[in-house]
Amino acid sequence: MGVTGFTAAVTLAVTLASPISPAMAVDYPSWDDVQAAKSNTAAASAQVTEIQNLIAGLQTEVERTQAEAEARGAELETAQAKFDDATRRANDLQAQADTSKTEADAATTQAGQLAAQLYRTGGTDLSVNLFIDGQKSGEGADELLSKLGSMSKLVERSTDVYEQAQTANNTAQALGDQAAVAQDERETLRVAAEAAMAAAQDAADAAEGALADSEAQSVILEQQLQFMQDAQATTTAGYEAGVAERARIAAEAEKARLAAVAAEAARAAAARPGSGSSGGGSPGAGLGGGQVGNQGWGVPAGGRITDGFGPRSVLCGSGGCSSGYHYGTDIGTGCSAPIYAAASGTVTYAGRYGTYGNFVLISHGNGVETGYAHIRDGGVFVSVGQNVSVGQNIASSGTTGASTGCHLHFEVRTGGNRINAVPFMSDRGAPLG
Repeated sequence: MGVTGFTAAVTLAVTLASPISPAMAVDYPSWDDVQAAKSNTAAASAQVTEIQNLIAGLQTEVERTQAEAEARGAELETAQAKFDDATRRANDLQAQADTSKTEADAATTQAGQLAAQLYRTGGTDLSVNLFIDGQKSGEGADELLSKLGSMSKLVERSTDVYEQAQTANNTAQALGDQAAVAQDERETLRVAAEAAMAAAQDAADAAEGALADSEAQSVILEQQLQFMQDAQATTTAGYEAGVAERARIAAEAEKARLAAVAAEAARAAAARPGSGSSGGGSPGAGLGGGQVGNQGWGVPAGGRITDGFGPRSVLCGSGGCSSGYHYGTDIGTGCSAPIYAAASGTVTYAGRYGTYGNFVLISHGNGVETGYAHIRDGGVFVSVGQNVSVGQNIASSGTTGASTGCHLHFEVRTGGNRINAVPFMSDRGAPLG
């Protein structure tokens, strides 16, 4: 990436860091307003139109914020992919530079040894030295020519080795310079990815807030609209009572939902025999979804591995097409299966994430993070900033994003780089699949 690439990355970072423009404040009519308008035909008609517009506006705002969240999530995925690609390039260049440096050092050492050998034979004026030595020792012409031939080959070999050493050193230097540039590019893209994550989380929070506001206000507005359109109604008392009853029912329903989530989590925990230890045999051998090994890491979901880490064909689903590189490990969970935190930590992201669909990212400290993708709509049970425990039911599997069936896309990140989760989890006593 040249100057243009750097400029684009910095521009992206600045753009993503800009706050999302809040929706304009809306003044909702009170029950006194609708009661006053009820007695006047013209005012009543205007009030009905206003309430209908407000209801439509609520839905429009929900759609706008959800679209914003989708767009920012896609930008986050793109920024992360650019960062990972730059990391691979920087690492490859550094590895090539290290290999070339080793070869250059070996060639330089060999050239030095040949130079020392030439020096011991009489320096660089070999023909004169050999002729004088031959006269002193009385050697014949044939023997002298043989020595001259051998020394000529030695000089030629020394020159070749020296040139090889110079070439190897130049190559090592060039690769080292390229690796340094790639590291700088990687850092710029890391900053852009962090800005993209902050912007995407803001958009996800805004979408969630708009939906909650819409649900709360719609109940009242629908009741007010019904009141205005009811020719028999003369007071708001009955409608206010109806709104209160609807609110009570909604609160009871939410309470029941949370209780069901807690019961599901408790059921899942009870179904994990040996939770907190790996049991007998090899550490972590045969662990099921949600079970925790003796190193404090747990299996994020039950099921076999259906796709691994690395290059693959582009896959397309209802939520778009994936890239040609798979940065995670897919686990065939089936639909609505529990997803568990692989280790204790803090939720740092929960929202839409491009082709990942609904996504949760957890930080475990020391630069280690785990990610959980394709969660079903309504299946995220945690929020940003929340502390979670290893084995905690954090989500429910689905097929959102670029997915062709219900599964968990699980990934591990170290220092912001996505790595192969299979050996990482095996080393921590919680093998996948």
